[in-house]
Amino acid sequence: MGKTNEKKDTVEKEFVSFPDVAADVINVLLYEGEEITKEASLRPGPTESIYQGSKKLRSQYEDLCKYELSDGKVKLMYLIANQSRTDEKMLLRKAGYVGGIYREQYEEKMQESFPVIEFILYWGISRWRGSRDLRKLFGKKRIPEKTWKYIDELKLYVFEMRHLPEETRKLFQSDMRIVVDYLAEGENYYSNRKIKHKAALIKMIKVLSGEMDTENIEKWMGEQGIREEDELTVCELFDQYVRQGRQEGIATGRAEGKIEGENRFARLVKMLLDCGRNEDLQKAVSDQGYRQQLYVEAGLI
Repeated sequence: MGKTNEKKDTVEKEFVSFPDVAADVINVLLYEGEEITKEASLRPGPTESIYQGSKKLRSQYEDLCKYELSDGKVKLMYLIANQSRTDEKMLLRKAGYVGGIYREQYEEKMQESFPVIEFILYWGISRWRGSRDLRKLFGKKRIPEKTWKYIDELKLYVFEMRHLPEETRKLFQSDMRIVVDYLAEGENYYSNRKIKHKAALIKMIKVLSGEMDTENIEKWMGEQGIREEDELTVCELFDQYVRQGRQEGIATGRAEGKIEGENRFARLVKMLLDCGRNEDLQKAVSDQGYRQQLYVEAGLI
């Protein structure tokens, strides 16, 4: 499960790290499609910060960091995290990430001070169930109402990428539009949009569909005579890759073995029943693609 999640995280980071995709994500999700952040103004920033562990200083890593520059100086820092599962304590992780950056500014380890914005791209199938604010996180503590005015506000900004409304998806200008439309429409997805980041897009679609074999994408593109700089539409690229994928899928399915497949499905059924996700279980029985996505979410492949 660890290697699977690590590979998925790597692919998601690679895709969102392209400046045009990062700027697009920021403008659509944070600024409702208004082009406030320019691609040319973004620069990669450090993803590591330090915190005091129980015995020694420890490192913590954010998925993606982007500086936004203005007149050659840092105006803002964006921290972008990719999540495949709900994390009830993600709000506390945010406090550590953002607090670490502000601590470095306070200790003058950075040349200037600037605000930090962190938000989550959630790729999971089920809806996000984690706390988005401190009131919900500490709701069972029975804290007096008068006390809350002295508790600093901390909010978690989560965007559920598989469940974005159509009006939001239409605002994307980069290859992210292809990803979110594909997740929303599934096998019915059809588009003549031109692709800019071909290899990264195929990898992103594959891992979000439950396939972790992404090492040979560039090799396959070379064999097909496809270059990153070529003009190619979604349908042209998908037609070539999906056709081969179906052939490989047949061979893989035959090799997998009936017993292994049944045991894996049994574990998935137990997990869904234990979590009370009866609707997901019902859909998994009849929808192979959805079942594959649940296998990935559960760490079963």
